[in-house]
Amino acid sequence: MAPLKFCANISWLFTEMPEFTQRMRAAARAGFRAVEAAWIYTADLKELKAVKDETGLEFALINTPPGDLNAGDLGLGAVPGREQEFRQGLDLAVRFAKALDCRRIHLMAGRVPAGAERSAVAMEMEDTFVQNLKHAAGVLSKEGILGLIEPINTRITDPQYFLHSPHQAAVILQRVSHPSIRMQMDIYHWQIMDGNLTQNIRKYLPMTVNDTSGQKQPCIAEEDLSITSRLYICRSAGHIQIAQVPDRHEPDSDGELSFSYLFKLLEELDYQDYIGCEYKPQGSTEAGLDWFTRYWSSYK
Repeated sequence: MAPLKFCANISWLFTEMPEFTQRMRAAARAGFRAVEAAWIYTADLKELKAVKDETGLEFALINTPPGDLNAGDLGLGAVPGREQEFRQGLDLAVRFAKALDCRRIHLMAGRVPAGAERSAVAMEMEDTFVQNLKHAAGVLSKEGILGLIEPINTRITDPQYFLHSPHQAAVILQRVSHPSIRMQMDIYHWQIMDGNLTQNIRKYLPMTVNDTSGQKQPCIAEEDLSITSRLYICRSAGHIQIAQVPDRHEPDSDGELSFSYLFKLLEELDYQDYIGCEYKPQGSTEAGLDWFTRYWSSYK
């Protein structure tokens, strides 16, 4: 089994330093080979690219712009009436992703509008999200970029967020039915909303398809996929993020989850893409990286 690969989320880690470029250098010094970030759109793209080239870091993931944070936005993908803004934000995200050779974009769903009942607007928001995701699939497939949708828990993190469970995401992905749009598995959010992590990981992680003999085969080109195989791929996770529950600290901090077990499970399932470290360090970022050092030491 190959060791897992971790990337530093520089919107959460190394925030002792104000600039994303400083955080990138710090991540590289700490031994990370890749970074991810939420919103990097206020940074100078040329400087980001220069530091990426200088350090040899990969960019694993960025988010689409959130909209107007001051007005309560947190993504626009499922927000009715904001379709044009979503498309403009997608175009900006693609421009940054191409410049940074980033192959994954988190397409943020957004919040239930203030004052609205979730049950009253759920179907309209789902329809909006599906249409926006179909548009995104057409854009991203031409660029070789994977679009991801991430369920965010509504019990602790954001009560108004529209997309809140892996099963809700699976329904939406089935409606979109395009291999360029997949699920983002944030273990922190999944544990809070649904638990049952072992079975959910086994259900949604596979990046292979079943052939007619029942054997698993690597994913193949879209034009060669049956409808059943395409749906299987779409429902599969295309990225993973981690944090301890409930306080969202380092994986080895006190909490509900045994990451030694979860890491072994992901190894057994042959997960080979990056795992984003999206947690709040209890102290300095560097002081909290003992778990990272121990993991890599076990493979030396």
